[in-house]
Amino acid sequence: MGEETSKTGYKLLRGLSFKPNGLKGGFKASGFIFGLVALENMGFVSNVLILFSYFMKDLSFNIPGAANTVTNFMGSTFLLSIIGAFISDTYISRFHTCLIFGVIEVVAFAIMTIQAHATSLHPKPCGGKASCMEGGVGFMFYTSLALLALGSGGVRGALAPFGADQFDTMKPKGLTAQGSYFNWLLLSTTLGATVGVTGFVYVSTNHGWWWGFLLATITSSLGYTLFLLGKPFYRIQAPKDSPLLRVTRVFVASVNNRNLALPENSEELHESSKNEPLMGKKLSRTAQFTWLDKAAVVPKDSKPSELAPWEICTVTQVEEVKILIRMLPIILSTVVMNTCLAQLQTFSQAQGNFMNKKLGKLDFPAGSIPVIPLVFMSILLPVYEFFFVPFARKFTKHPQGITQLQRVGVGLVLSAISMGVAGIVEVKRRNQSRLHPLEPISLFWLSFQYGIFGIADMFTLVGLLEFFYKEAPVGMRSLATSFTWISVSLGYFLSSVLVDIVNSVTKRVSPSKKGWINGLLLDNNNLNLFYWLLAVLSLINFAVYLLSAIKYKYKKEDDELLKTEMASTTTSVAMVSASEDELPKSTIQEDPPVGETTVESNEDVKNVKAPNEGVNDGKEHEALKAES
Repeated sequence: MGEETSKTGYKLLRGLSFKPNGLKGGFKASGFIFGLVALENMGFVSNVLILFSYFMKDLSFNIPGAANTVTNFMGSTFLLSIIGAFISDTYISRFHTCLIFGVIEVVAFAIMTIQAHATSLHPKPCGGKASCMEGGVGFMFYTSLALLALGSGGVRGALAPFGADQFDTMKPKGLTAQGSYFNWLLLSTTLGATVGVTGFVYVSTNHGWWWGFLLATITSSLGYTLFLLGKPFYRIQAPKDSPLLRVTRVFVASVNNRNLALPENSEELHESSKNEPLMGKKLSRTAQFTWLDKAAVVPKDSKPSELAPWEICTVTQVEEVKILIRMLPIILSTVVMNTCLAQLQTFSQAQGNFMNKKLGKLDFPAGSIPVIPLVFMSILLPVYEFFFVPFARKFTKHPQGITQLQRVGVGLVLSAISMGVAGIVEVKRRNQSRLHPLEPISLFWLSFQYGIFGIADMFTLVGLLEFFYKEAPVGMRSLATSFTWISVSLGYFLSSVLVDIVNSVTKRVSPSKKGWINGLLLDNNNLNLFYWLLAVLSLINFAVYLLSAIKYKYKKEDDELLKTEMASTTTSVAMVSASEDELPKSTIQEDPPVGETTVESNEDVKNVKAPNEGVNDGKEHEALKAES
């Protein structure tokens, strides 16, 4: 993709440009995105952490009811990211998708503020049932949760790939910078969440839950305003053909052509000879899932031009579907880790409520304990980026030090360790509470499980986001990136299902005829056994992940690019540190002057490169369609 000259009318913001001619994209554009992520997560993360206590204390939920409501809400939030991804890939740009769903998120926080503030909108206690919500109060409650899930989820489906779009991966420097972008995106999330977890949670706990929702309304509004101000600096891609529709066409065509024989020469499979600049690069055929290749078989006595899109597909379209299928085991292998994450936002909060919260003279809220892993991550992310990556690159010759799948693997192991430690801490907490109920152990014992899992999340989340974005076809990047959030979603839903299953089974086999997790008193539960069950499941899950990662085959085009990048460690480091003017001419891809278009031919495929490529420009769109 090319970069375009900025036409900003903001003289003050123009000073942020890193180059005299003010090229769009790069870190100067993603800086606005980092600001939005930090401000939005101040409110969202802090309120997720207080929801469990808010549900129990003000809305009369019991422990499993509150836990399942939180996990179902979080699962819905991340599942709905696919809505934002689909819309931004198909109908409107990722920029406008973020703004629309951002408004929905702000409205949801405002409604939650009103309900939390007005006690008349709280349900009456109903004797320890899972939920006491009913009538108009229940309608308002569930409507606000649904809007928050839709708004926040829709933004997450489009924002991460929109930020990655700001980097020109056709240039070596842009390719490396894009890898750093995902690290800084997580750092922005962490810094924002740190402020929210400490300040917002403290205010909510001590002055009323409605304060947390009000602060979230304010900070998210400021975040989306900042995001809007950055528009003159963004590279905005035009939406393309529906990715889900393209996937469906391949499956339909392969089923319809199932009786046709594959040609001995794979070059006889259908591939469009016309240039398709808005759909991305053409992909080479791979040997996996050959039954899908029948979608590209041209029937005898037929011409591809005479067949409908549902009757025949190109090799590139088939390969796009193969890529998505290859990603599925990776997605499913990270679900259990996100189930572990759900426990830190529910049952670990319940543990904190029965522990000594004193930090000197300060009464430290249980909901603020996640600040410990957030501080770890805030320190470790710059260390990882500036020290570990250059050090590891010397040995691995990989541009990012280690591969994305290796990062995910490290995170999965650490998540299993975190659950094992959580079980040990719960045994200590429960024994102390039973023997000396007036002398509970310190809240900061929870920092061990939170700290280990925080580091695990640092490795896994960034690894998945970068993996799905880079491996996905250009027209499916929002959809593929949303796979990360879908994994989180499935983890939360699995948590709810697992709690119900464990309680159902243990009620039948335990002498007390009670489940491991039940009622309002944590001391009467066996939460430690539930944590250890998750640790065992995490280890089994890691073994499955190893098999999936070993068998995974990267895109051929990415393999070749990595070989070029890894040819020399010295050259790779030089590309990152040197300016484009200092790089050898052979490594620079010059942008054409403004107003000019260069055309290169490669056999029968034309590649059009325009300075405005990727920008939603109606006239250019029509010109490209005419050219093809």
